[in-house]
Amino acid sequence: MKKIFVCCLLLSFSQFIIGQKKTANTIDKTDSILPKTTQFRLVGPFRGGRSAAVCGDLKHKNIFYNGTTGGGLWKTIDGGSNWKNISDKYFGGSIGSVAIAPSDADVMYVGEGENTLRGNVSEGFGIWRTNDAGRTWKNIGLKDTRHIVRIVIHPKNPDIVWVAAIGHLFGPNTERGVFKTTDGGKTWRKVLFSDAQSGAADLVMEPNNPQTLYASTWTVIRTPYSLESGGKGSAL
Repeated sequence: MKKIFVCCLLLSFSQFIIGQKKTANTIDKTDSILPKTTQFRLVGPFRGGRSAAVCGDLKHKNIFYNGTTGGGLWKTIDGGSNWKNISDKYFGGSIGSVAIAPSDADVMYVGEGENTLRGNVSEGFGIWRTNDAGRTWKNIGLKDTRHIVRIVIHPKNPDIVWVAAIGHLFGPNTERGVFKTTDGGKTWRKVLFSDAQSGAADLVMEPNNPQTLYASTWTVIRTPYSLESGGKGSAL
């Protein structure tokens, strides 16, 4: 009986190893396509702390924006050779999301509050809009969401925007979930809410179909020494 059990165990283990090798080989072949066809280089900026949110101009291939956890929003117009801070004197250093309107590259939205929910996490104070590619900014609300982790803009109308907000990390609040504006941020409507301890953790739009969006909600409680993750408010 012991011999039969050992043989069955070895057979199962060998099948598991073979399965793992097949999976690993498949993944390796798939992942190897990107490094072979793409070259990466470090472009900075070398100030501001962790990079939290990045986006690029769809029409100008060398224009990119980088939101950091401690240094605000940065812009490059030469593919990363030089960077300029474009949020100084307007809003704080902790950025959670950045988005450019697909239909008008001069219109951008930036959400404050970093999206890496660490023990030393930095909070923010709402969402900002620019109509001139970052030269001037205006705060357009959602100041008590604390952490705006994703911004989705309608592909044809820059005034229609959805925002995913985590909310307070260290306690319950109701200004969290998914918000929508149809007038460029003058007014906001909460379109998805789970509960006072659960915020929206991510948000995506179906390609070429702005009628369909997917959002995830997350029950998360942060303390200086712990993270409670998951609960009844977590869902897709």
